Amino acid sequence: MGIVVVEVCDGNVLATVDVEQIIESKYPEVAVLMSDCLTYCGLCRIRPYALVNGKRIVGKSIEECLNNIYKAIEKELAIYE
Repeated sequence: MGIVVVEVCDGNVLATVDVEQIIESKYPEVAVLMSDCLTYCGLCRIRPYALVNGKRIVGKSIEECLNNIYKAIEKELAIYE
């Protein structure tokens, strides 16, 4: 398990790409957890999102969301430097 946890809802558009492999290959210290439901149903239908250490990260597109996730991961990892 990583020191940073990224949670992704299976029903969200972000789950249509291999987000687990994309993030964990770039950040080995990050654990990506795919979940049946994160109880953000309204947001889940509207735009890509994930939780990074419990903080909601969104984007207008998959690419923007991934970039925002990377920024959030970097911010979380900076705590441990």
